[in-house]
Amino acid sequence: MNIDNLPNFRIGIATTYGKSYYRFSNILKDLKLPFDSILPEEISTYEGNLILTTKKEYPIKCKKPILDEDVFEHNFTVIRGLIVQKLNFQYEEKNLVIGIDPGHQIGLSVFYLGKEIENSFHSSIDSLIFHLIGILGNLRANRKIIKIGNGNMEIGKKIEKLLNLRFCSSFELEYVDESKTSLKIKNYNQRGKRDMLSAKFISQREGNRYSVLPLSLTG
Repeated sequence: MNIDNLPNFRIGIATTYGKSYYRFSNILKDLKLPFDSILPEEISTYEGNLILTTKKEYPIKCKKPILDEDVFEHNFTVIRGLIVQKLNFQYEEKNLVIGIDPGHQIGLSVFYLGKEIENSFHSSIDSLIFHLIGILGNLRANRKIIKIGNGNMEIGKKIEKLLNLRFCSSFELEYVDESKTSLKIKNYNQRGKRDMLSAKFISQREGNRYSVLPLSLTG
């Protein structure tokens, strides 16, 4: 899945290490992001917007944003978010907003700094929670807001409870009206697509928002 609607930009991979180059290039290919191959000594004169290199080849001085091999530790959604963050476009919103469509298949939409960086679905609550913790814990934002559709409150409450139990930090939560978010798709095999689109619509709706504090603070 690519990052849609970004301005024209270029990413340069600057490394002489074959393994690192292979991993950097595979990440960008999977994200459908364009890139140039440059040498480390060309970093200072590179005219692109972002550079991927290794810590050993990191320049002493560089005005351009750089990501190193630490990005390999994260999932693709976090990597997308770090790239958007490093490109440093002047986004009005400095928030991380997550829309969730609870159901047999759980739709998920993640917006970071005003850009959708993930649209997916999950087959279990546990896999969703594990995934969300990685996103919430690794992307900086002024506000981290989770919006859950009210179509299946039983599953919605389970998601809230497990996230509060396993994520050791605070976040904001909204239950929003999800009526008319499920598109009528004739092909049943496209149910996942419907769930993902519903999650996106949910992320853009408003509900009664309240803060969820970690259990270490509330007891």
